[in-house]
Amino acid sequence: MSDATPPGRDPLPSTVVVPVVHAPSTGALVAPEGDQVAVEAPLEIRFAGKAATVLMRTPGDDEDLVRGFLLSEGSITGPDDIVRIVRPAGLPVGEAGNVVDLELFPALTARALDRPLYSSSSCGVCGKRSIASLEIPAPPLPPGFHVRRSVLASLPTRMRAAQPIFDRTGGLHACALFDADGALLCLREDVGRHNAVDKVVGWALEARRVPLAAGVLLVSGRISFELAQKAVIAGAPVLAAVGAPSSLAIEIGQRYGLTLVGFVRSSAMNVYSHAERVAD
Repeated sequence: MSDATPPGRDPLPSTVVVPVVHAPSTGALVAPEGDQVAVEAPLEIRFAGKAATVLMRTPGDDEDLVRGFLLSEGSITGPDDIVRIVRPAGLPVGEAGNVVDLELFPALTARALDRPLYSSSSCGVCGKRSIASLEIPAPPLPPGFHVRRSVLASLPTRMRAAQPIFDRTGGLHACALFDADGALLCLREDVGRHNAVDKVVGWALEARRVPLAAGVLLVSGRISFELAQKAVIAGAPVLAAVGAPSSLAIEIGQRYGLTLVGFVRSSAMNVYSHAERVAD
């Protein structure tokens, strides 16, 4: 992979300006100069030059996204499984900035190429071949971690204050990692909620913070099965959201010892599984 460059700064923008016509409820149409929208673009993952899968994502923190995605897929188990990540040079228009090439240890490369990897910006498990493939390859989460209700209640406001791209577009999901005292450790944005989680987990993996045994993951919107799955694999004891969890996410929480908290507001919240971690 000599014809390549290190990852460095992401080469593509996360937003673009497009023309838009504003249609008020009454009166004439208004044509402002432009509106910023979030970019959705494919990211092709290659192993030693061989294409493996394509993720639909918002450009930015692509290497974190790849690390978190491969961890949640079971293709890697730790940061040292990845020898290096590069961006191939000399790509045609349309591929430049949208391809990353990974060098894994040989046995891991063979295993990664031998299994299907699927993801879209709307669903991280779409395209799985069977129900059995949705089984989570992780043990139950250990007890012991606690977070105060007052801290949980403050997290949505803290996350929202740290979403610069959402401020410009209004069209991105977010995932944030907090410690037990509510300090923001990492925040990532993406058109896909599961991508935002993978970006945070990938950051933590590279920083050698996985498992996230003393952390709270907060996501915008709802909690689906795939987000609960990613939290369990990353070892996060608490997964919270401003929206509701699905029935399968709750089942995963109950089964794997994951504390699921939904509808987090400054005044109240709902704890759907393992409420013992939510302390006064």
